[in-house]
Amino acid sequence: MKRPTFHAVSGWSPTLLATILFAILFVLASGPGILTTGAWTTGTWTNSALGQDSNETVPKETKKAKTEEKSPLFMRVSQTDAGQPQALECAVAKYKIASGPYAGAVVDLIGAVHVGEKSYYQRLNSMFKSYEAILYELVAESTDKPNKSERRRGGNPISSIQTGMKDALKLSFQLEEIDYRAKNFVHADMNPSEFSDDMAKRKDGIISMAARLMGAGFAMQSSKKNSDAQAEMTAAMLSRDPLKLRRAMANQFESLDNQMVGIADKDGKSTLLTERNAKAFSVLEEQLKAGKRKLGVFYGAGHFPDMHDRLIKDFGAELIETDWVEAWNLRTDAVK
Repeated sequence: MKRPTFHAVSGWSPTLLATILFAILFVLASGPGILTTGAWTTGTWTNSALGQDSNETVPKETKKAKTEEKSPLFMRVSQTDAGQPQALECAVAKYKIASGPYAGAVVDLIGAVHVGEKSYYQRLNSMFKSYEAILYELVAESTDKPNKSERRRGGNPISSIQTGMKDALKLSFQLEEIDYRAKNFVHADMNPSEFSDDMAKRKDGIISMAARLMGAGFAMQSSKKNSDAQAEMTAAMLSRDPLKLRRAMANQFESLDNQMVGIADKDGKSTLLTERNAKAFSVLEEQLKAGKRKLGVFYGAGHFPDMHDRLIKDFGAELIETDWVEAWNLRTDAVK
């Protein structure tokens, strides 16, 4: 198979590029699927999957679609009263369906970050036992369940990036810690063929999506706050200090909603985000039809603004409670 060709792009901030690629890999939670099977594994990288067949250009301006109300936060950095960062936290947002055939059912959106504290994944494994079904993301065949006892092997460039980020941040990796073989785990994502076909149909790929995110990122860079954040990121990367890098990336995550809208194509959809969400929610409806009434959706937090809208508009649900789980320790003694 012909290897894809990568070209340097002059004028792009290396810091911004690193931040955006990190966002794609970890916040949007495409990482687990990339590591296992399908269009992402070694030997099956295609030009269409990489977006090299696309003629799409970077939009000059990216506007957020109008919604009836702003989505709640699904990721935050907690701080002391003095402003010292304490932790990067992911939401567990509880929704209750108020009426219709599934009235009374509870659906929790359980935010995932693909590298985190070992204690974070231990808490999640414990929480998951209380649900009738946990719908999880993984671009793989439904029978392909990761074995957490097997250490991930770096078989492709993205796998290598993820391993590098885990080591740089001194954290653990999701696929090595979460028990995907639990009886209540239900695959709720595209398989590799579906993912590749949808990408090809849209003439889309990682490169073109990254380019659209660049457009959104450039629009944000004009403010002093975002310029300071980029300076912090650059300093953290150069220092190679795990704590500084954690804090800089955590601060970037808080503003990712403004950039994630840029991942959509001209019809407001994308394979990586909205179409995988659609697949997840088709599985959610199957589980509800089967009589399940306490369900969790375990996906990257970047998927949740769209899922929030789907729960409210398509299922008549309401957000009734939000709990927070510490994913990264950002305290001064976090890394020893």
